[in-house]
Amino acid sequence: MDFFSEEYFRNDDAARAYLEGLRWPEGPVCAHCGSMRKPYAIKPAGTYRCAEAECRKNFTVTMNTPMERSHIALHKWLQAFHLMVSSKKGISAHQLHRTLGITYRSAWFMAHRVRECMRSGGLVPLGGKGQVVEVDETYFGKTEEPRVSPHRDGRPYKTGSRGPRDKRPIVSLVERGGEVRSFHVPVAGQFIVQEIVKKNLARESRLHTDESRLYHGMDKHFMHETIKHTAGEYARGDVTTNSVEGYFSIFKRGMKGTYQHCAEKHLHRYLAEFDFRFNTRSKLGIEDGERAALAIKNSTGKRLTYRQTH
Repeated sequence: MDFFSEEYFRNDDAARAYLEGLRWPEGPVCAHCGSMRKPYAIKPAGTYRCAEAECRKNFTVTMNTPMERSHIALHKWLQAFHLMVSSKKGISAHQLHRTLGITYRSAWFMAHRVRECMRSGGLVPLGGKGQVVEVDETYFGKTEEPRVSPHRDGRPYKTGSRGPRDKRPIVSLVERGGEVRSFHVPVAGQFIVQEIVKKNLARESRLHTDESRLYHGMDKHFMHETIKHTAGEYARGDVTTNSVEGYFSIFKRGMKGTYQHCAEKHLHRYLAEFDFRFNTRSKLGIEDGERAALAIKNSTGKRLTYRQTH
């Protein structure tokens, strides 16, 4: 079956009807005042007018989303959503440009707008009673300016094959069998890392980390169990950090093999993309069509203009 065999991938009217069904399952909702009270269709096609006397404004299904006022055909937006959510290690802007028949510049901005739709708030704590949450940090890509060490009188970190060494720190928390939550932080210091863990984990969770000093003292807040990698230990019973390390592997393979270059100011949005696909993976019973629909539903309030790309 052709990937783009559905009518809404080829026709703007069908694409608009599909979007309206996703965003307005109970009928049109005014993008200005939120009213559902008898908005009515006007010209051009896809435009509605609010019936509230205090509002009376026009709106469309794309208003207040990254697709608002876009010159790119609506059906191509749907193609982009499906391509990005179904590619495990991502799809480059060059590939989008060739596949969709749009300019590279348009494809690059479109990709960032879709990533913005993949970003979630992360308000509900991970884990819970008896559940395991693995936490680890990694480094990816060089910083634009050398990092200075707080323990070396403001001098740069020592150079070496591993560790901070002018690299961008990332902290990820993976609920085993569940979701991931990733953060690009200025410095992976003990205070910053522990604050992230305390704000994003339920207190009843079992916390699994390696033996890094970043996590010293976490046993005061959680049931903290560590694995000692320096001694060649990678699993002790069910104590392991293999899940979070597996996530880092997918992220780095995608970033190096597909995207190849990422400015630091955009790194948080790439993390949101990989987090979203991990959190909606097939193992959790979510397939490509539903995954794309979730990203589109999450587009409300996430308009991203050309001057606001990070």
